[in-house]
Amino acid sequence: MTEKKPSQKRYPAEMKERAVRMVGELRHQDPNDTGVLSRVARQLGVGTESLRTWVRQAEVDGGIRAGVTTSEHDELVELRKEVKELRRANDILQAAASFFGAELDRRRTK
Repeated sequence: MTEKKPSQKRYPAEMKERAVRMVGELRHQDPNDTGVLSRVARQLGVGTESLRTWVRQAEVDGGIRAGVTTSEHDELVELRKEVKELRRANDILQAAASFFGAELDRRRTK
């Protein structure tokens, strides 16, 4: 019988920071070592791709790599929520304006 693994584990922020720091230190010690990620992932019991993603994001946040920083991503999420709310409110106001406009037209024709 095959063992089912959860599709997504949640790791504590401290563990992520530690893992990223370990990778950075090991890469600094030996820049030509290509197995750093898999070794650190195995030592800490995390997925290699998860660790790779954390390292990339840390590089973006640190300005080493181009991309969307964590703070920019959070801001985008908030702005998208706000836009969605405003559009919804706009739709409600337009529907109300149409309703009351039609009501006024009916009163004028009587």
